[in-house]
Amino acid sequence: MGISVLMSDPMDRSTRILDAAYELEKKTRPGVEKGFRVVITGKGGVGKTTVTAILSHLFARKGFNTLAVDEDPQVNLPYAIGIPPSGIIVPITDNLDYIEEKTGARPGAGWGLMMSLNPDVSDVVERFGMKGPGGVQILVMGTIIQAATGCLCPENTLLNAIIRYINLREGEIILLDTQAGVEHFGRALAQGFSQALLVTDPTFNAVQVVKKSVQLAKDLDITYVHLVVNRVRSQKDIEKVHEILGESIDLFSGMFYLPYEPEMLECEPDVMPLIEKGSSFVKGVEEIQSVLERYGNMNY
Repeated sequence: MGISVLMSDPMDRSTRILDAAYELEKKTRPGVEKGFRVVITGKGGVGKTTVTAILSHLFARKGFNTLAVDEDPQVNLPYAIGIPPSGIIVPITDNLDYIEEKTGARPGAGWGLMMSLNPDVSDVVERFGMKGPGGVQILVMGTIIQAATGCLCPENTLLNAIIRYINLREGEIILLDTQAGVEHFGRALAQGFSQALLVTDPTFNAVQVVKKSVQLAKDLDITYVHLVVNRVRSQKDIEKVHEILGESIDLFSGMFYLPYEPEMLECEPDVMPLIEKGSSFVKGVEEIQSVLERYGNMNY
């Protein structure tokens, strides 16, 4: 689509030319080519996967190469993006052959095995990535569920290698949908991500999770940390969240409030009908997408 410039007096002409140049610069800036990474987390059930799925479609519709990474053991993100629920999806951390191929050790084979601590996983997206509706690329990593979160096991070694590799990929918007809680920050899987989106609803336990997460995100030098309050029904919900956060609220780069959407259950797990309908909830996520894009481009 071309950009029209109307000619009138010299001052007006200069202003319009500058405006047109700015619009062209926005479409070709290096930051768009390099892409950026966003980690998305929160307590289980607050809607983070729904937000991630909608963001994936919004970025893809704007022409960005979009990679949505599911690190949640529930494996809900692919279905939310639009992969048919009838399909069986095996997370990479459950693919024992791939783990053994890359690390040299098979999970559960016993102690004392030689294992590569820096496996080459540069083929992981090409081999296991799925193409979802709208051109969204999906990678289902899986996670390690155990008390020893820093264990030196083949699964964790592969998981960390994949995250390191994802950090090196360019030309993509990468959205990492993590497991519930803050454990992934403890494993430092979020290092290398420039932005974090912390999702909560107006309940005490959910807000407590993001209150801990924002400090951990800052400790990992994540530059921009955004708060998303989902299922807001009234101004009292917002005031409640602010009261629980206390001084921690100053650590957030920005805050977004998404309304309670009763029609969400009618279209789940696939968010596409909700996007096509253009609900107030989706309009709120569009604002989030715009801010993530702006902050992402600021890094370049």
